[in-house]
Amino acid sequence: MNVDVHAHIVDREYLDDLISTLRLVTESTDDGKSLLRKNGCTIAWSRPDMFEIDQRLAEMDKKEIAVRILSLSAPNVYSWDETSQVAAARHINDALAKLCRQHPDRFIGLASLPLKDIEGSLAELDRCINELGMKGVTIGSNIDGLQLDDPKLDPIWARINELRLPVFEHPMFPNNSSGFEGFELPLRLGLIFDTTLAATRLIYSGIFERYPDFPYIMAHTGGALLMALARLDNGYRLFPDCRRYINKLPSEYAKRLYYDTTAFDDKALSFALNTVGSEQLLFGTDDPFINADTSHVTKLPISATDKKQILGGNAVRLFGL
Repeated sequence: MNVDVHAHIVDREYLDDLISTLRLVTESTDDGKSLLRKNGCTIAWSRPDMFEIDQRLAEMDKKEIAVRILSLSAPNVYSWDETSQVAAARHINDALAKLCRQHPDRFIGLASLPLKDIEGSLAELDRCINELGMKGVTIGSNIDGLQLDDPKLDPIWARINELRLPVFEHPMFPNNSSGFEGFELPLRLGLIFDTTLAATRLIYSGIFERYPDFPYIMAHTGGALLMALARLDNGYRLFPDCRRYINKLPSEYAKRLYYDTTAFDDKALSFALNTVGSEQLLFGTDDPFINADTSHVTKLPISATDKKQILGGNAVRLFGL
């Protein structure tokens, strides 16, 4: 079966709270989008059909997608303060769990965590897994500026590793927006940059050395990480700081990570296949923000076995479906 690992819940209450919290301005477009903007940049957006679950299910049937693994897109709940973040996370997790209960054969949920509150995150993680039936965690590429290798987050990584939970990383806007002004560059390039930065820091800091037992999945085919591996390996050879916390080349860690297919471009996907192999790739569409089907995988010049693995086999194995 085809399993989409990169799809999103779109929730009205969450978006209303986001508008209020960040003081966003709503702009309407001629094609029906509502852009939630601040300082000339779109922070989030929606269309009316994104809230229509029956229509989304019909699209899944049309595209022969059996299951979608749903998570909250950027900016997740990290823009709220520490106290409000716990409530925001509980709300979106409850909304997602309700949707999954209504359609248990079609939707699977990933937990969002209020990561400014470590103890609150550990409690919410246990609640989501043990009470709400979620199958993993979604995490941003930075937590309102806090980098993912910050020691404050070590208890989270330790718990995730203990449970061997899949983690789906979804990019956030870079903490430093200088140079990203205009042209929707935070969305177009900033997200790719931040995924690459986060993965590089996690590798060099030894997170995957200390916690080797959970699957880590990167959106957008890992940003530019795979293109940069030779440079990261050279850093390991040249500089003590680049090998302080790890005992093998960064590329060795990267080849154990997982990458979704939402780069979409056949050249980028072929490069990923040649770098990490079909066992490390998982089908994704970025639904409902991108109207993608399975064709970006099925048109690849690879075997039917490899296509089947990417389109669903790897996700079935990682998420225990």
